[in-house]
Amino acid sequence: MLQPRKFVAPRVIVLALSLCAMAVLLSPPRAAAQKGFVVKSVAEKKVNQLPAGPLYWMVENFPTLALAQSAASPTSLAVEVAGKVWLFTLGPKGGSTPGASKVVEIGPIPPISAPEYLLRINNAGGPPGAKTPVHTHPGSETFYVLTGQLGQKTPHGVSHVDAGQSMTGHGPDIPMEVFSSGTSDLNVLVMFVLDATRPFSSPAKFD
Repeated sequence: MLQPRKFVAPRVIVLALSLCAMAVLLSPPRAAAQKGFVVKSVAEKKVNQLPAGPLYWMVENFPTLALAQSAASPTSLAVEVAGKVWLFTLGPKGGSTPGASKVVEIGPIPPISAPEYLLRINNAGGPPGAKTPVHTHPGSETFYVLTGQLGQKTPHGVSHVDAGQSMTGHGPDIPMEVFSSGTSDLNVLVMFVLDATRPFSSPAKFD
């Protein structure tokens, strides 16, 4: 004679619900799984020659993009990011642009020699914990933090930069990992001077 099965289904349901609850507890939060470091190129140009002497990035604000573009030099890039108009000019220390409001002067940047140069501005960032893969660039990478806190790991150690601060990066082909190290979302402007004849970025690893 077959035994009644009226209590089997509830037991199966309870077991299934318990397993689902355990899976939720043991799985990483969805937000953490979706974290990512976002990088967007906002301006770039190639030049055959750089200004002489130790070089600095002059970062300035303008009322309009048209004014910034009209004031740009051969080694300047004008962009609109985070609700402001920015002019980034690579040149000697102490430079200034008529009509601009100075934000910061960063340098000297590591020297570089190449047949042709790429000047690029990136806007990057992400939530706390977001990070890039380990990589290198054929030149220097300079940072100005808008919000959050920037972290950079290289063979020389780990550096942190807060909002409103800047950091001059290392020279060509130094392995690095860049990450959002604060408690709020990172938003950073990144200035590059690279060898234009080589790939912009290459995978790397720490020894």
